[in-house]
Amino acid sequence: MSDRQLIQKHLLPLLTLSGVSGREAPVIRYMMEALEPLVDETRVDPMGNIFTVRRGKPGPKIMLAAHSDEIGLLVKSIEKNGFIRFEKLGGVGDHLLPGRVVTLAGHTGIVGVKAGHLSSERERSEVKKHTELYIDVGAKTKEAVLAMGIKTGTPIAFVSPPTFLSEDLLVSKALDDRIGCAVMLGLLESLANNEFNGELHCVVTVQEEIGLRGAMVSAFHVNPDMAIALDTIPSGDTPEINFTKELPVGIGLGPVLQVTSGGGGRGLIADTTVLSMLEETAREAGLPYQTVMFTGGNTDASAMHLSRSGIPSGAVTIPRRYSHSPVELVDMRDADAALRLLREFIVRMPEKINWKLPGD
Repeated sequence: MSDRQLIQKHLLPLLTLSGVSGREAPVIRYMMEALEPLVDETRVDPMGNIFTVRRGKPGPKIMLAAHSDEIGLLVKSIEKNGFIRFEKLGGVGDHLLPGRVVTLAGHTGIVGVKAGHLSSERERSEVKKHTELYIDVGAKTKEAVLAMGIKTGTPIAFVSPPTFLSEDLLVSKALDDRIGCAVMLGLLESLANNEFNGELHCVVTVQEEIGLRGAMVSAFHVNPDMAIALDTIPSGDTPEINFTKELPVGIGLGPVLQVTSGGGGRGLIADTTVLSMLEETAREAGLPYQTVMFTGGNTDASAMHLSRSGIPSGAVTIPRRYSHSPVELVDMRDADAALRLLREFIVRMPEKINWKLPGD
């Protein structure tokens, strides 16, 4: 199979699953089943993080993390007339909610919107807070909703089937970070006939979208010599964004190596050695890549590098348009290149890493 085929055979099924933060079970089950034949050990911790080990020859312990959760909603309360109030999980924009189709407890719902014929000009242009919105599942009473298995805390996910706009461009909900999960699986399959130095710990984390929570405990458990987050990053190549001034990242230009991400006490400055090794690998293998300083968000690397006495960390990210929406858009060529970069990175791993001081 080609790298693209290895990725897509897992990505398309993963994108159909619902797995909002803290309710990732369907994704965890899929990943466990797919990972088991590819690694030497698998286990799941009480939070739902999946730990795997693929052993090579003597060498460093490398942790690669992709998160299983997606942004979404949770049922907050049910009104007497059967309409459902909800809370947000992760960075869901209020402006994206009205009129959306969602799924909860196996049922289809709609985020209600006032009839256009009855809306004033002001109402048509304003963004309502999510606390003013509701979900309609076709029930007329609270009792009917409860009978459907819907209650306080029931997870709500967007319905947005994966669709190819062209041979390379794929649009779907939850590409953040199911594409990272799929690349991880493709990487492990493609390493089947390759020797490498060290131990590769592929970890599928939970609750990334609500505070990198799974990564915190996962990095402590694995205690690797080096950690890399495999995730997505927004792109800056759409009309409303100043590419050079705001975010010089585009789809189709290769995976993005984050020099920095986030800010304040929660960000990451990529470890000098990790970043230089990734860049050197990409250059020597002739692979396209981008580098960026991104202040608008974090990956699991921001949590992993603060574990124990500090873990040298970096991030390999796949650019996507329309981030944190039900219609995220990726160029599959970037995913292909990310897989090849990580494979070359692992295969070229020295038995002993020559660590640099920060900034050397």
